[in-house]
Amino acid sequence: MSTEEEPARPRRRLSREERLRQLLDVACQLIREEGTDALTLGRLAEQAGVTKPVVYDHFGTRAGLLSALYVEFDTRQTALMVAALQASEATLESRAEVIAAAYVECVLQQGREIPGVNAALTGSPELESLKCEHESAFLDKCREALEPFADERGITPAGLRAMLGAADGLSHAAATGEITPEEARDELRATIVAMVERSARRA
Repeated sequence: MSTEEEPARPRRRLSREERLRQLLDVACQLIREEGTDALTLGRLAEQAGVTKPVVYDHFGTRAGLLSALYVEFDTRQTALMVAALQASEATLESRAEVIAAAYVECVLQQGREIPGVNAALTGSPELESLKCEHESAFLDKCREALEPFADERGITPAGLRAMLGAADGLSHAAATGEITPEEARDELRATIVAMVERSARRA
């Protein structure tokens, strides 16, 4: 029996996309365990087992890293909502239920990571631009799903903004335990239905 040790297998080099995924996962774990203040590009490099230039190449700055985390989470959640809308029945109640459930669930799943990212980027032009862009994309998806049940003039921007305000308030109340997630979803669904029906009655 040979006592010689087998040579170590070389580690596979990650593609750029795989490395980005790894860095974002490690960043989320750092925030979850230690808070957003602990997240720096140097610390991320250390925890991910890579050199600092690798992290800087992906994100450039700490604000770039935080923005990437925000975008990644929001994009994933929007994709889940769109898939659920496509699988739902073509009724106002069903579409409103999907939007309400997706929004509340998204906020409840954020845990410590995304609120910490938002707080860290407060006042940052990068975050304001990102939030406007992603809010607009979300509202466009909602308008597309709900407009078949409105009148020929469609749903107004004011109605969509009112819906978004209700979604934010109810989801925050559910996250803090003031109300249950079920209460938040039911109230938001009813708000969406009322908003669309009010639009349909304008004619």
